[in-house]
Amino acid sequence: MDKNFENQLKQAMELFKKRDYENALEEFKKLLEHDNKNAHLYNNIGLCYAHLGQNAEAEEYYKKALFLDDKLVETYINIADIYYKENRLWDAIEILQSAIALIPDNAALRHYLGRIYIEDKRYDDAIDALDSVLEIAPKNYDANWDLGMVYFELGDYDSAIANFEEVLKYIEDNELIFYQTALAYEANDEIDKAISNLLKSIAVNDKFPLGYKRLGMLFMARGDKQDAKEYFEEYLNFDVPAEEKEKIQNILQRL
Repeated sequence: MDKNFENQLKQAMELFKKRDYENALEEFKKLLEHDNKNAHLYNNIGLCYAHLGQNAEAEEYYKKALFLDDKLVETYINIADIYYKENRLWDAIEILQSAIALIPDNAALRHYLGRIYIEDKRYDDAIDALDSVLEIAPKNYDANWDLGMVYFELGDYDSAIANFEEVLKYIEDNELIFYQTALAYEANDEIDKAISNLLKSIAVNDKFPLGYKRLGMLFMARGDKQDAKEYFEEYLNFDVPAEEKEKIQNILQRL
């Protein structure tokens, strides 16, 4: 690569990282004058246009990039992202399916397709896509999370729990994961395990109000009034809406 070209590219990328998309766009276009067969430059120009809210121009440059390199994974995802934001879900699905046909072993394409299927409520297709991600990349816990959420939505709580527990093998410091796992256990009538995960959620983040409220509800349902009171009172220490506060105070009075 020509040294001057390399320096110009570095400058353009720095502008992009600083979110100075207008000037980055200008620099990338200057670089095209020296290398108009560079698919990555067209992709980067498309990204600048997308960040500037000019989707038609972004799509045009993404397609130019794919004309030069039809296996540029990031460009397929970038086009699909435009379609997703414009609620053109079928177009997003179609472009990702065509990409997977060309690059079948790419987990990122399959994962994004799975997420589009979820958005389109095509849950069976989403499960197939996400399962194929895990066949390629067994440690992709993001795919396990998405699968867990799909199974939870479908009421298959055993499968939801299995996937959330897989996520917890890799991430043990996220209160939302413990909370969602608790909800799945609760829905599956495994209250002790639900409580255990809720306790972990507030151990990770003692400023997580949802954990305290849910613990109060579960202890109350189990007849443990003293524990229920403790967690409801902790919950009221947070900045909760007045209507919600009144509701919890009424519960406390009944306990």
